Amino acid sequence: MIEQLGLWALHRIDPEVGHGLSLKALNAGLVPLPGEVTSPRLRTQVAGLELPNPVGLAAGFDKNAVALAPLARAGFGFVEVGAATPRPQPGNPKPRLFRLTEDRAVINRFGFNNEGAEAVATRLRARRAGPVVGLNLGANKDSTDRAQDFVSVLTTCGPFVDFATVNVSSPNTEKLRDLQGADALRGLLAGVVSRRDELERRIPIFLKIAPDLNAQELSDIAGVALETGIDAVIATNTTLGRDGLKSGHKGEMGGLSGAPLFEKSTRVLAQLSKLLDGRLPLIGVGGIASAEDVYAKIRAGASAVQIYSALVYEGFSLVPRVARGLDTLLARDGFATVAEAVGTGRDAWL
Repeated sequence: MIEQLGLWALHRIDPEVGHGLSLKALNAGLVPLPGEVTSPRLRTQVAGLELPNPVGLAAGFDKNAVALAPLARAGFGFVEVGAATPRPQPGNPKPRLFRLTEDRAVINRFGFNNEGAEAVATRLRARRAGPVVGLNLGANKDSTDRAQDFVSVLTTCGPFVDFATVNVSSPNTEKLRDLQGADALRGLLAGVVSRRDELERRIPIFLKIAPDLNAQELSDIAGVALETGIDAVIATNTTLGRDGLKSGHKGEMGGLSGAPLFEKSTRVLAQLSKLLDGRLPLIGVGGIASAEDVYAKIRAGASAVQIYSALVYEGFSLVPRVARGLDTLLARDGFATVAEAVGTGRDAWL
């Protein structure tokens, strides 16, 4: 009841202001948090990371790593912060965040607004032991060498995280998605992996891709991912598509996330799962708002998932609800572990 009242109040103010207040509410202890949510069935491993459950928080909610302590108690199996860029930057002009309530969706065009890698690293360095925490790596808008930007952020923050994600799929930084082309991506990932190998502690490197890719582009990305030795692929980021939307803000520029993305992102996930054929784990993102959605992503090929936009409409009680619901669904269908269910329903999405 308290959470619903809080959501009601937040939805009556500017979305970006509301987002900032939600971070403050978390840090002030005003949001009920369940602590770790796990079971023998939910415990899983992705790219060598031991997770209490496979439900993670996607990048973008805590861009500057300011709420690590409460997020560690929110029931997530893992948390991804960022994106961080080498230098602080303000991002795109406001307004840049829009609720599409009728569609249970969000459009954002933030443009990697963040306080910079040094500030984020300071907070990551100070975090207490707890759930797995990763960082989304970004590039500055005015950078003359974006590939080097990813290496720079990894150098600054890599020692203090459990994984790092190369984000070349945000639609809100001009020409960033061009780095998903095979040649550019190969060089970028090779540089990041090489720098990772120089860190004192080896951490997995993930790649986050867009949902707006054709079959050839997906095939090229799969090949480059295997060739460069990254550890997992996150599918997918937000979409530029606007099919079937009803809300008044549907024409706003930016990346669309939430319920309308579920089908498109899950189809990309399944296609990538077929291309990789178990050689790399996948993390499914896009439109997840229920335990059934989590289960569908896993059966389409994901070893773990991430949520974000649904929190805008459901609040943090969604996290333990979907994790425990997934446990029930796995038990119902006779799966003793998450891993046993991965990819078992993939063909339905191809």
